[in-house]
This record gives sequence, C-alpha cells and structure tokens, in this order.
Amino acid sequence: MKFSQWLKDLDYELLQGNPDVEVEDVVYDSRKARSGAVFVCTVGTRVDSHDFIAEVVEKGVTVLVLERRVSVPEGVTAIFVHSAREALAVLSAARFDYPAKRMVTIGVTGTKGKTTTTHMIKAILEACGKKVGMIGTTGIVIGEKVTPTANTTPESYQLHQAFYQMAEEGCEYMVMEVSSQAFKMHRVDGLTFDYGLFTNISPDHIGPDEHENFEEYLYYKSLIFQRSKVGIMNGDDEHFKEAVKDASCKLYSFSLDQEGTSFKAENIRYVAQSDFVGLEFDVKGIYELAVRVNIPGRFNVANALAAVSVLSFLNLPKEKICHGLEHLSVNGRMEIVYSSERCTVIVDYAHNAVSMESLLKTLRDYNPKRLVCVFGCGGNRSKDRRYSMGDSAGRLADFTILTADNSRFEKTEDIIADIRSSISKTEGTFIEIPDRREAIRYGILHAMPGDMIAVIGKGHEDYQEVNGERHHFSDREEILNVVQSTEFLDRLSK
Repeated sequence: MKFSQWLKDLDYELLQGNPDVEVEDVVYDSRKARSGAVFVCTVGTRVDSHDFIAEVVEKGVTVLVLERRVSVPEGVTAIFVHSAREALAVLSAARFDYPAKRMVTIGVTGTKGKTTTTHMIKAILEACGKKVGMIGTTGIVIGEKVTPTANTTPESYQLHQAFYQMAEEGCEYMVMEVSSQAFKMHRVDGLTFDYGLFTNISPDHIGPDEHENFEEYLYYKSLIFQRSKVGIMNGDDEHFKEAVKDASCKLYSFSLDQEGTSFKAENIRYVAQSDFVGLEFDVKGIYELAVRVNIPGRFNVANALAAVSVLSFLNLPKEKICHGLEHLSVNGRMEIVYSSERCTVIVDYAHNAVSMESLLKTLRDYNPKRLVCVFGCGGNRSKDRRYSMGDSAGRLADFTILTADNSRFEKTEDIIADIRSSISKTEGTFIEIPDRREAIRYGILHAMPGDMIAVIGKGHEDYQEVNGERHHFSDREEILNVVQSTEFLDRLSK
C-alpha cells in the first residue's frame, strides 16, 4: 500500500521525500519501529517521540509523521501535521481499510451508565441473533473472547485493529463506551458513529491529568453529536441544552420526567420476587414497548430506555428486545448474584459517595427487611472519599460491614479507621472485618429473611491490589462459594 493512499483524509504538509513510498503498518512506540512502518511522532507529558527519530530510522523506518518541525535524515519521507494524535487515528483507520464502516457502530458517552447501557445494547442485539463486538470498561469483547485494555476507550490504533478483528469474525454491530479523554486525546478522530448516545453528565474527571474544568469536560462529551449520524440525549439532564447546542446530527431525546421527548418511560414499577428483582415500565413516544428489566434501580430505567431508544431504529423484533432486557446480566453493575426468599445479594462497582448514595437509595425502593452494605475504600486515594462513603453507609444502610478494597500501599486497618471516623458519627450500626472474603461470608451467613446485601466497590474487578501486587479475587465468586456451601444451605432449610 502506498503511503499517499492513507493520506486522503488528513491535512498535512510534505516536508521532504515521496509520499508514494510503500508502507504496511503504523506505529507510535519506538520499540515497535521496523521497516515498512510509518512512525508517528507524538508529544506526551513525559515523552516526546521526536527524540527517537534517529533510533527508528536506524531500525528501518522511512516515513515519519511530525508534530514539530525538526530535521530528519535524508532519504526519509516526512510530513508535518498539527496534531499527531489526530494523524494516528486517521492513518490507523486507513491502515485497516476503515473496518468500522463494515458494521453498524454505536457510541455511548456520559458520566454514569456507559458500561451498563453498552451491555444492555449488546445483550438485546444478541437476543435478536446478531453478532456484536463491544469495547469499554471490561475490555475488547468479541464473542466470548475478552481482551483487557488500559483505557475505557483504547488508543486509536488499537481501536481500529479491534474493529478489523470484529468485522473479520462476522460482527454486524459494534457498541463502545466513548470517554471524554477519547475525544480530548483524538482516539476517535475520523470515526463517525451511526448512533451516538449521551446518558448524562455531572462533574467528574476534573484535575491536572484530565480536564481543566466542567466546561471542558462537557465540551468533549458533547462532541459525540458532531461525530454521529443520529444522536440521542437524556432529556432529563440539566445540561441538555448545552450538550446539544452544537449538534450536527439528527437529534432525539429520552426521558423519565420530561414531556415531549422522543422516548418516554411511564408506569415504572419496582419488582422484588424470590426469582426476579428488577423493573417494569412502558416505553412511549415514537416507539412503544412494555419492558421488564432484570436489574434494579430507577437509574437503570434510564439506561434501559436509552438502550431501547437506540435499538428502536434497527428494525428488530420487539419480543426479542423484551427477552434481552428481561434476561440480561451486567457484570458488576447492580448485578444480582443470588436471590431467594432468604436474601438477595448484589454486586456493584459504586466506589464513591455519589454512586453509593444512588445505589443504597435505589435498593430502599424494594423495601428490604434490612439493607446490608459490605464495602471498603481504595488505598492511596483521596481520604475525602472514605469519610463521605462512611457517612453515606451510616445514614442509608441498616447494617454495614467495613472491609478491604485494593489497599495498595496503605494498611487496610488504617483505611477502615478513616471510614470509622465518619460512620461512627451517624446512627448506623457497623462491624469491621478486614478480610473481604470473610466479610462477604459473614454478611450472607447472618442474613435475615428478606435482607438485601450490597457488596460494593469492586464490581467487575477480579483482583485485590496489595503492596503493588494484584491477587485474584472476585466478589461474585466469593458470593457463589458461600451460597453453595453446606453451612448456608443448612441455614436455608431451617
């Protein structure tokens, strides 16, 4: 393939050489430089890969993409671009021959609900007999194969490589979480989603290494409506008008509370049965459906409505959509791991006070005998999170078990002491069991009939991080071990 054929969607200046040179790959890591590869020089906060030009040329690279006007050896083709990361995205798409165009693509952004909503969309599509690729917090998912990623939205080269693998393996649809950093770091430049979904927005990811302020955060999130053919926005979000003001796509909205939106959830019912804990509601508006969702919580009405809103455009059988929602399970997101007349045990990723408050208030809607909360806080993170989560647990749970959660380089006992300092100021009842396995076991074995037990903080994670090392640990596995144990089954029969 000639390099010039990869340049048709890129604004650039030829500094020297011949763009018709033959190339076969794109790299941005000097360790992967080789003959036949285009090397994209990026400027990071710590590393400027322009400094490695001599090294990569020595390895056989004859084409360079520069973000700074620096001298390059003779015989090397060099182009100048204003954004190397944008160039990396455009060239990566070309290198894999634009694989995203071979599938229906769905991008989901928002502060909360991205993971749950993408899983819902995937589950429904699969219930309709479709093959789906998914990218997000859980990694790159193609069929049963899951490849972990460092970021919610991977680097652009990895993205297009994944799109290519999906298309080659017969995926008809691709659904992915699109983070604000993905827009800011140009990881999705040159990609146009068939459908772009914006779940909600609230202050988050603001700091030295993320976004300068909320306005910047909102700006990058709202780019979904400039990178999609059809956009769907949460009509209940207080920042709705700001989010859609620069939209260039056809726009729709969904709502639980606002009249006049394209899709509306009505007649919301909370259902708690021994074999089903979840929601029922009716979809009204330009699409109508009665649904039953196998995940509890009002915010999951919004997530399910968002998913249905997107899928309403795809001409899918309504009965299959209903089946997909009723039988879905999202790993670590309000996941009901066990339910019986004795108790219901839920795993959730809530790891700050806002998400914890939302979770516990949601479970209150199901009127449990007791609401039991098992949680800890991560080490080497803001202590404010410990104080605020301790306060939330003390006010909203009937009984709390304080335990470990990725203590990292701190002592679990010290973290628990910080949580204790705030929870003890409330009227909440609590105990401390530093071993998370024993804490889960204690909570389940001492459950009263009708209890709801929320094991929170780790969700889908399958490890505990202690002193820089990760050890296998899954809340879900530990719960199943307890409820399948002889000791629990004996108590259940009494």
